[in-house]
Formats: sequence, structure tokens, C-alpha cells
Amino acid sequence: MAEVQQLRRNNIFEEDNQLWKVLDHQHIKMARGGATIRLKVRNLRTGSTVEKTYNNGARVNDVRLDTANVQYLYNDGELYYFMNTETFEQIPLTAEALEGILEFMVDNQIVTLESYENEPIDISLPTTVDLEVTWAEAAIAGDTANTPSKQVEVSTGYRLQAPMFVQEGDTIRIDTRDGSYVTRVRN
Repeated sequence: MAEVQQLRRNNIFEEDNQLWKVLDHQHIKMARGGATIRLKVRNLRTGSTVEKTYNNGARVNDVRLDTANVQYLYNDGELYYFMNTETFEQIPLTAEALEGILEFMVDNQIVTLESYENEPIDISLPTTVDLEVTWAEAAIAGDTANTPSKQVEVSTGYRLQAPMFVQEGDTIRIDTRDGSYVTRVRN
């Protein structure tokens, strides 16, 4: 059992025979009243997102997940296929299960598959990924006030803000937790 106030982003818990992943966590303290915890959670089996409110001190079932390294193989238009690097078993996952992850996935990438009672639940990416820039806005000469940035698109189709010196063909490092630019790896 885990106390609700200890749950943070990406923690997984079980309630009402469903697995929930915490997307957002708010601790709300009212004057003279007890604190409440508001969680925005996603059902890992159905993909639906809801908000749940708990009183301070409430408990939920903590879940221990099994992990395995898997390699991303391909997408058949409907499912995304991963191969366990130890057993060579292929595991199909839906796009809903990979929400927020697909924009950082490239072929043959090694990621961590989390499963609960042999049911694939979630994919954990490395903290950063290196992707090639396929499109970049033109830099405007003289636009240097207040840390200028421009929009770029990487090989997966993901768009983000990057410094003005980043050009098409450069490889940049992206933080997978928030999708932000970290550094240019090579040009």
C-alpha cells in the first residue's frame, strides 16, 4: 500500500482492478481544512484519462512492474512491434499505449518494457534521445534578443524549439521527459 501524497508523475498504482499511471499531481491545502490530493491519471488498459481526488492519508495499492529490454522493430499501421532482447518474443502494442512516446521512437531503438502479470503495460524511454533535424525554420539575421529560438522538425516528425544555429542535417539531443532541446550532438 502507498499513501496518495507520495505518488508522483509516472508512478503506477492499482485501484478497482484497473492500473493507473499518474500524469499530474497536485497537493491542495485549504485553510483550516484537510489537504486533498488531485491526480490526473491514465487507465493503462483502456487509455482513458480522468481526474481523481483523494483525502490526505488515503492509500492505494502499489504495483511492482516487471521490466525487460525490448527493441522497436516496426509499425504495421495499427500495432507497434517490439522484440524482447533476451527471449526474442515479439510484443505488439497499440498507439494508445505509446502515447507521448512515439515522437521519440526510431527503428531498432532499445527501450524498457514494463509489464504486470505478463501483460505489457508501458514503455520507458531513455532520458534523452539523439534525432536528426529534417526541417528547420530560416534564421533571421539580427534576431538575437532574449535567447532566440526557432522551430525545427526531427526525423520522427516531432517539432520543437531549438537555438538559431541548428540547421537541417544536424543531430540534436532531446529530453524525452518534456520534449525540449538539450544540445547539438553533431552537424
